[in-house]
Amino acid sequence: MNSTFKTNRSLPLRFFCAPPFIRCLLLGTFLFSILVPSLPADPLPAADRILVEKASRSMTLFRKGQVLKTYIIALGTEPVGHKEKEGDGRTPEGIYRISGRNPQSKFHLSLRVSYPSEADRESARKRGLAPGGDIMIHGLPNGSGALGAAHRLRDWTIGCIAVTNEEIQEIWNSVADGTEIEIRP
Repeated sequence: MNSTFKTNRSLPLRFFCAPPFIRCLLLGTFLFSILVPSLPADPLPAADRILVEKASRSMTLFRKGQVLKTYIIALGTEPVGHKEKEGDGRTPEGIYRISGRNPQSKFHLSLRVSYPSEADRESARKRGLAPGGDIMIHGLPNGSGALGAAHRLRDWTIGCIAVTNEEIQEIWNSVADGTEIEIRP
């Protein structure tokens, strides 16, 4: 047995051997970091444009051409390519609008993207397919907020754009219905 292994194994024992004051301080810091939400940042100004870049898994809010904030996102399970039909797991590409919001979503808040456009409907109709719909920018599934940024480790939505619960709250407050959203490959 090497000494590194012995040292690492004894770390939990060191906690219990520490003076009570140190144990309380460490335990209190740990519990505070888990139980108390981080303080909210200053609210963002109203955004007038959203740019999603699928390849870099980023979403940027703009106001008058200036970047307000960029978020790291998760996409549909099949993120490459434009959404062609219902159930394909793809996130659409093109220029749309935020067309509504749902505070009672099964995810922590959701903003509706105006997909499908008339062109999307026509393209799907020509191929005899349903274009799909219900594309949203949303937080995590209700009850799963503790996942936080770990949700970004893989694309998991059915075509939506996912951010953390704290991020969707900030976006929700900054983005009005009618705001343009451009989704690029």
